[in-house]
Amino acid sequence: MQAIVSAATALSLALALSAPVYAEQPLSAASEPTPAVAPQGVLPLDELRNFAEVFERIRSAYVEEVDDETLFGYAINGMLTALDPHSVYLQPDDFAELQETTSGKFGGLGMEVGQQDGMIMVVTPIDDTPAAKAGIKAGDLIVSLDGEAVIGMSLGDAIEKMRGEPGSEITLEIRRQDEPKILTFTLIRDEIKVRSVRSELLSDDIGYIRITQFQEQTGAELVRTLSQWQADHSVKGLILDLRNNPGGVLDAAVDVCDAFMDSGLIVYTKGRVDSAEMSFSAKKETVAGALPLIVLINGGSASASEIVAGALQDQQRAVVVGTQSFGKGSVQTVLPLADNKAVKLTTARYFTPNGRSIQAKGIVPDIWVEQSDVTPRARNRTFKEADLRGHLANPQKGQPAATTDMSKSDAADASADQLLKDFQLYEAHTLLRGMTILGASQ
Repeated sequence: MQAIVSAATALSLALALSAPVYAEQPLSAASEPTPAVAPQGVLPLDELRNFAEVFERIRSAYVEEVDDETLFGYAINGMLTALDPHSVYLQPDDFAELQETTSGKFGGLGMEVGQQDGMIMVVTPIDDTPAAKAGIKAGDLIVSLDGEAVIGMSLGDAIEKMRGEPGSEITLEIRRQDEPKILTFTLIRDEIKVRSVRSELLSDDIGYIRITQFQEQTGAELVRTLSQWQADHSVKGLILDLRNNPGGVLDAAVDVCDAFMDSGLIVYTKGRVDSAEMSFSAKKETVAGALPLIVLINGGSASASEIVAGALQDQQRAVVVGTQSFGKGSVQTVLPLADNKAVKLTTARYFTPNGRSIQAKGIVPDIWVEQSDVTPRARNRTFKEADLRGHLANPQKGQPAATTDMSKSDAADASADQLLKDFQLYEAHTLLRGMTILGASQ
């Protein structure tokens, strides 16, 4: 009986204590929401007695001895994982890895994962990582890790098992939609250094920017790229690629929107407590001005990337192209605990400027384009007026313009290969060329 009383007392104290809060992706670091407690602070004594009794039965009768600290950890983790897929109990190693991920450097396979129906689901692989190079795709369900089934395994345990020393090997069994058999992948772990912003100039002076993940410096990297282009080139339009971007830091998403918008609401959040309700608007200064903009999204675009796509779409600043996004519209806050542990808790939902909740719905593109390969058809020889004997000459002075074969012209361009392999990007590039031509004529 003494053990039961002490367990209930310990739990009561744990529930009564409050901890300082700081924000983890995607909530802003400026907020400090405090989780709500039971009405008037009344603790459910009957439920606490039941918990203490179960706790004592386990520690005294379970087939193997389990120490008290481990049991309390299981209890806390069980409470959180039952709430939603994104609330989790962070042990010291998990907490440190979370901070490393936000800064853009960590070890492992290189993919964002969540939990679905007892299995681990790949939200998106990160560019240039072992997962992406092996062919892991967004939506893949991980069935086993090194032969151990993931059903019943917590998300934290699965992530810990996938992490490891660079150079070490791990085998994943994966169930993929439309694939009749289980797929097996053997990956070599590596140090993951996520390069947040990648850029290049495509043909016709169209700038292409790919954001792989929203990190602390993403906004500053984007502004540097745009400023450099503005100084060195006459950029006519921009493509912002957020496909397979799992999200990240909310402040970075706001900074990205700010680079393209000079006014208007970007995003706002709603939670149970006042401090979880925030609103972000664009500043007047913008580096991109009124350049035509297309945003690419797909089913791997989640969280902060959906904030950007939704804001630019609602404010009619960009045309969104691709397929429907992932639909993660919830805000997680990290509450530090003693001994370098923490709780990552869902505290709010976020909304686009027009009041749309993205949660479990996602962003629907303005122009729906499925992914495919671009396969140019072979052209047959055609005859034109200039080929006919005795045709009338053009009265204008100068040499007639040579006939241009666009497929050959593009093949000579450094970006042609990328455009031919990526149908969504090809369509975005074609659409943006049309927008810039129309804008110039007007």
